[in-house]
Amino acid sequence: MKPLQAIRRSISIIALLLLAGGTYGQDDQREHSFQHVPTDVQVPVGNTLAFRVTGVGVQIYVWTLSATDPSQGSWVLKAPHAVLFEKNRELIGIHFGGPSWEGNDGSKVVGSRIGIITVDPSAIPWLSLKAAANTGSGIFSDVTYIQRLNTVGGLAPTTPGTAGQEVLVPYIADYVFYRAS
Repeated sequence: MKPLQAIRRSISIIALLLLAGGTYGQDDQREHSFQHVPTDVQVPVGNTLAFRVTGVGVQIYVWTLSATDPSQGSWVLKAPHAVLFEKNRELIGIHFGGPSWEGNDGSKVVGSRIGIITVDPSAIPWLSLKAAANTGSGIFSDVTYIQRLNTVGGLAPTTPGTAGQEVLVPYIADYVFYRAS
């Protein structure tokens, strides 16, 4: 099995288990967090909520040796890879490196980070991103801003790796998409 196929298969299994088991938390708790977004990751006035999805997948990290001291290294984010579900648990697209989001309809948005805040030290940070490029005609074609909120997991390992080693760290996040008002 090719590496990308293995990743997609793993993500699909993780997604089914997490969504079927309801381990991601109560909808009312998640809804509350949408109403209390820290200033660091808010989107500018003039943009309105278009839709939100839940991303279930992995953060892919690579152990990279230091250029100045090859005996030292660190985990570096290679890319995310996640499947995107609407509230009704319908699969609507994928999220991958870029960072990019692509809908089943072929539309795509690539984001550029503008804000970051650590809300939970045991999870990847919350982000705000501005759309840097939109393609296609569909759900992502006119997105102006994206937020990553309500993150669970996804942090790089705390133990050293070996040169070039890749690890897949499961995560879940809500992605909120905005359009110009």
